[in-house]
Amino acid sequence: MSLIAAPLLLLWPGAIVLALLDGRRRGPGALAVAILAAVFVLLAVLLAAVVARGPQELVAGGWAPDVGIRLRVDALGAVFAVLSCGVLLASLLQAVITGIHARATPSLTLFMALGLTGLFLTGDIFSFYVFFELAMICAYALTAAGGGDRRVRAAFTFAVVNLLGSFLFLIGIGALYRATGTLEMAAVAQQAATIDPNTGLLIAVTFFVAFGIKLGLFPFHFWLPSVYLAVAPHVAAMFAGALANIGTYGLLRFGGAILPAELELSSAALIAIGALSIAYGALQAIARRDTREVLAYSSIGHAGYVLIALGIGGPVGIGAAVIFSIANALNKTLLFLGSELRGRLAATAFLVGVLSVAGVPPTAGFFGKAALFDAGIDAGSITTVTLLFVGGALSFVYLFQIYQHDRWRPRAEREREMPTGAASPGQRGVALAVAAIVVLLGLWPEPLLAIGEQAAQEITATTPGRAEP
Repeated sequence: MSLIAAPLLLLWPGAIVLALLDGRRRGPGALAVAILAAVFVLLAVLLAAVVARGPQELVAGGWAPDVGIRLRVDALGAVFAVLSCGVLLASLLQAVITGIHARATPSLTLFMALGLTGLFLTGDIFSFYVFFELAMICAYALTAAGGGDRRVRAAFTFAVVNLLGSFLFLIGIGALYRATGTLEMAAVAQQAATIDPNTGLLIAVTFFVAFGIKLGLFPFHFWLPSVYLAVAPHVAAMFAGALANIGTYGLLRFGGAILPAELELSSAALIAIGALSIAYGALQAIARRDTREVLAYSSIGHAGYVLIALGIGGPVGIGAAVIFSIANALNKTLLFLGSELRGRLAATAFLVGVLSVAGVPPTAGFFGKAALFDAGIDAGSITTVTLLFVGGALSFVYLFQIYQHDRWRPRAEREREMPTGAASPGQRGVALAVAAIVVLLGLWPEPLLAIGEQAAQEITATTPGRAEP
């Protein structure tokens, strides 16, 4: 069995079996955690192989490459697959320790892992769409899991808005196939230079809007706060740390690797929209006092940093986007998992997340922000560097503000009630493990920087049929 296909072949039957079991019991939950842990190890081994030997491919069933389903993994896809699986593993583990209240949660988590892993490892755009929809359907179901009017309303809003994004993405796929005659990613990249410039730009805008909706970019953000507030903290961690990677990865893959000319043409617009997202998210977050609401609005702002890096472009900009996205996913996972935990160790873990988001060393967030600063300096844009500095300062203000409000003020002065009991050892352990990874990447950033550089080099490498700049 190929190492590329192994994670998918393990997740698929595991999710089906768990769908037949009651996920509220410890046994099915523990089984789901064990399956995710095994998949995480397989993906980590695959990432190591890609780093050592370069991209790897597999065509399912021995079919010809232009007929069968192509799986292709490079540094970008492998690192996002490992990251997303790790986030889902940590989130589900905390849910099992806390106690799962919805029967289908373990099964839906594995199906989401299947969708995310598949879209990160596929080399075919239509397969990308299929896995993309699988992950999103699981997200709708997880939003409504547990019942309650608030969750059902949030799930309905989530589904309607994101189905619009899926519809636009499908239109973009059809237009791309009409223009190139293929949906195999490498072949599309080769044919991209022959597309009429106006057609190519229209296709790129369609993909941008579709992924912008998924990522929660301003002005497509209006669904995001209500969903993040309605769901349980571990589900919010899955959405912010894993599901949101679809939008980031899609922009990097379709913009940087498949339609680079259109990305370069739109650089000014991307930087402008990114700046608006940063400003809007930060100002809204400062005005809020609920921890998860602040984190939801900060996610809107942090998506803007990815856009600015894409707007800068080139190996430096693409690399900065990858490094920042990895650090941001870990930060959001840590903050959401720790948002409802009490106790000194839980507060320490949450504080690590706050410092990392603000870019304070020694945390992974410092190198995420540093990569963005390097990209701005490399582009010679004082405005961009200033914006990044102001955005980082505002991040520290609103996150330290909620930390002080929830954990330092007397209970009578708080606007919302925090849990009174200390977190269980298991809950604290999960949060502290994620915090340790954030600190470890701050103390030993070489793997993070190396994977960002390799992913950027592979994305920006000149493809056949494309002229040298």
